[in-house]
Amino acid sequence: MIAEILADTSGRMDRAVEAAKDDFATVRTGRANPQLFQKVMVDYYGSPTPLSQLASLNAPEARMLVVTPYDKSALKAIEQAIRDMPNLGVNPTNDGNLVRVTMPELTADRRKEYVKLVRTKGEDAKVHLRGIRRKAKDELDALKNEVGEDDLVRAEKELDAITRAHVDEIDEALKRKEAELLEV
Repeated sequence: MIAEILADTSGRMDRAVEAAKDDFATVRTGRANPQLFQKVMVDYYGSPTPLSQLASLNAPEARMLVVTPYDKSALKAIEQAIRDMPNLGVNPTNDGNLVRVTMPELTADRRKEYVKLVRTKGEDAKVHLRGIRRKAKDELDALKNEVGEDDLVRAEKELDAITRAHVDEIDEALKRKEAELLEV
């Protein structure tokens, strides 16, 4: 029973760390990266659709991204969704077949803003991990009458080690992203 709780908790924490890394990838660095548009939702025939399902994204140059829609009728909607995306500050151009997005050069102030944003996202991810840990701790405490106290103490130590490992993983990803943002 304890092993199942710990395995489930570890799996949920793994998914939380992956979600945090994906979230970090949506923050812009100096280079054009298709992952920046991972969370762009396009109003496609009245329903919000992820951009990745409507178009192919590639970066032919360091600061340019080309969006080629599978359906040319969605071109205007894609262009509008990219333009409306917060925290990017880009102005896409539409030539009738594809959308070109030129990324402006990042200023030092903008880089610092992005570092703050990434740190906030990292802290949110850690809060989520602590929530998962708290739930697992409650599940272990519910087993108090069924298992020995030594087993519970051992399980709590293992839970703390699992949590610490996942928090360290988020910190490492955060450190890499900060270095990437501050790189000129």
